[in-house]
Amino acid sequence: QVQLVESGGGLVQTGGSLRLSCAASGRTFSRYAMGWFRQAPGKEREFVSAISGNAIFTTYADSVKGRFTISRDNAKNTAYLQMNSLKPEDTAVYYCAARSGSAVGTPKDYNYWGQGTQVTVSS
Repeated sequence: QVQLVESGGGLVQTGGSLRLSCAASGRTFSRYAMGWFRQAPGKEREFVSAISGNAIFTTYADSVKGRFTISRDNAKNTAYLQMNSLKPEDTAVYYCAARSGSAVGTPKDYNYWGQGTQVTVSS
């Protein structure tokens, strides 16, 4: 069982930055791939980024490539999403998720989810 808690969301102006954190419980954090997803009002949950358990492999949605960076610190049981050059279309609730296996981009493949953190980008 893995429990996830996101933090770091907030209100930022266009072009600004935020860093989201996802703190995980348990002693086997490095065995889990971590993903970040987001959901805007009236839209489906969409993939943002994912990272393998050993942090060697990362993948990004095209919409965030070059602006967002995913990372993790297995000693601290924490995953991060550094978001730069934010745009109003990045406004959404951001969720972190964990799965045993490879870092993939499909929400249904993730077993554990955090409660989400709101990111609002003003124009």
